[in-house]
Amino acid sequence: MNNKFLTAEWNNLIMANYVIDPNILLPYLPPKTELDFFNGICYVSLIGFMFEKTKILGISFPFHINFEEVNLRFYVRVKENEIWKRGAVFIKEIVPKPAITIIANTLYREKYVTLPMKHFHNEIGDEINLGYHWKYKGIWNKLEATTDKKHTPLIEGSKEQFIAEHYWGYSKYSDTTTFEYGVEHPSWEIHHVKSYQVECDFEKLYGKQFSFLNELQPDSVFMAKGSPISILHKKNL
Repeated sequence: MNNKFLTAEWNNLIMANYVIDPNILLPYLPPKTELDFFNGICYVSLIGFMFEKTKILGISFPFHINFEEVNLRFYVRVKENEIWKRGAVFIKEIVPKPAITIIANTLYREKYVTLPMKHFHNEIGDEINLGYHWKYKGIWNKLEATTDKKHTPLIEGSKEQFIAEHYWGYSKYSDTTTFEYGVEHPSWEIHHVKSYQVECDFEKLYGKQFSFLNELQPDSVFMAKGSPISILHKKNL
């Protein structure tokens, strides 16, 4: 049986990464997972990217093939057969397509919401200028970057590798059950970010506990080139 629930391409991922007090994330932690740290530091990431060539169970649905996504996520791990599986948990995922929201929230217990969105992508000389915008309560939020056009492999053991290479997704189904699903893609190459702009009302979008991010500069920002991806069918932990 084909274990792929969704196939697509995730391209041009701007990843803005913030240091966060792990206690803030504990209420969002799904059962049987634990927080994952990089060199003892806990991170949350605001990520904007293009969802392209999307198929669900091998079928392309009109008007739901290419679209933007912006999400806020943190990092967890699960031990299985003495091996750590590293994954991500989403605080909220924003897309402009209501059918994606309904399917993901119903079948995977994710935290999708539907908002107006737009993006831009320009290549001039040796630079890429790109950005993702989303509108909430009449105000446009934005995540933008200027990057080198050149891309390089991830460095083993780097912070960028830690952020980019979490190949499992976890969502809370109940106080005792967690949904787990695999995310398959090759190791991504990354672009150096020369400058960036984040205008996001974290408090209004994600809750008062994230309001401190409104005044906090990201610890790091980079762009992953992206690739074809597959999201596998879920299972219960």
